[in-house]
Amino acid sequence: MYKKVLITASDIFTISSQKQFEKIALKVFRFQYENNKVYRDFCDFLNVNVQQVKSLEQIPFLPIQFFKSHEVVSNTDFPQVTFTSSGTTGMITSRHLVTDVSLYEESYRNGFSQFYGNIEDYVVLALLPSYLERDGSSLIYMVEDLIKLSNQPESGFYLHNHDDLIKKLTALDESGQNVILIGVTYALLDLIEKHQFQLQNTIIMETGGMKGKRKEMIREELHEQLCKGFGVSSIHSEYGMTELLGQAYSLGEGVFECPSWMHILVRDPEDALTYVKDGKTGGINVIDLANINSCSFIATQDLGKKNPNNSFEILGRFDNSDIRGCNLMVL
Repeated sequence: MYKKVLITASDIFTISSQKQFEKIALKVFRFQYENNKVYRDFCDFLNVNVQQVKSLEQIPFLPIQFFKSHEVVSNTDFPQVTFTSSGTTGMITSRHLVTDVSLYEESYRNGFSQFYGNIEDYVVLALLPSYLERDGSSLIYMVEDLIKLSNQPESGFYLHNHDDLIKKLTALDESGQNVILIGVTYALLDLIEKHQFQLQNTIIMETGGMKGKRKEMIREELHEQLCKGFGVSSIHSEYGMTELLGQAYSLGEGVFECPSWMHILVRDPEDALTYVKDGKTGGINVIDLANINSCSFIATQDLGKKNPNNSFEILGRFDNSDIRGCNLMVL
């Protein structure tokens, strides 16, 4: 029987300590076990005794592949929006059924504010062609809203009109206006091949992904090229995905920090039910409490490491033959 959650959006987005986070995360775990059939079946498959789960490390993390094969929901409400992942033709893509899109809006608005301050202080320029050219992108939903919230007439999307973007970006930067250019990685590289910038007042934020357009590069090499091409000292990054409603941000050097309602654990790549020490490489598990209506405990396919201060780095991805621990757990 469906049981009503006793945790509000206000509880989630006003978390101010690790102790408070853990208390709410354990409540969310019990709620999702009771109300999310896919997650409950998964926990039962692992023979988890819910009453004995007393810490974050004891919570089971649902392999992210379940979003490709199941409807991962924790209530009976009709989805207000369905976010889908990108994929090549014939690929099975993830589907995130969002029954309360206001939680997503609160998450990215509060997250942006935590890291960057007032959105109205920026002109937001977006170079996201591969996302714009398909339906169901959570990134486009977020950036479109941030563009509106900026209240700046110069804010907007650019597709393949690089010449217009070069003029706009140069003029805004020279005028002293604070700018954030959010771009998919390959499109940012295309832009600096066409024009070399010397920007003083602009944040370059890459959202990752070559989308099959270019050869994948290690982060250090990529950021060195982008820094040189845009004339900036650091490249910012956003870490988010279709299956999450929260985003982590890196203000440079590929070191990400979570907003207060997100937390990262790093699992052993050989044994998905145990964890590695800080500084060791493993699989990234994400707790995203904004995901209260789907699943807040996700085992991703990303490889990374966590630092002692809870910041983290993404080092790559498991290939399909390498997801040992997760594959053992997929029903």
